[in-house]
Amino acid sequence: MSLLSNIVGFSLFGLAARFGQLGIQKRNLFENPGAHLISMGVFGYVGYWAYQWDQRAAVLIAQKRAEIAARRQQVAGPPSDS
Repeated sequence: MSLLSNIVGFSLFGLAARFGQLGIQKRNLFENPGAHLISMGVFGYVGYWAYQWDQRAAVLIAQKRAEIAARRQQVAGPPSDS
């Protein structure tokens, strides 16, 4: 998933959470648009952080797999000609 779609998806979730919050309180959904923007911004930042964390985790997993493969190669030893 791309960075932009991750941020937009989390931002829209933040907007939906804000609407849900106001719906539970039975308040006007459009009375304070600034709070909607703050909610979208906070959730968008969470989306950015989640994307960066996912990218870093993929790098760490690839490094660990390479280390494991190298260790398995050492344990197995050189291939024999039989």
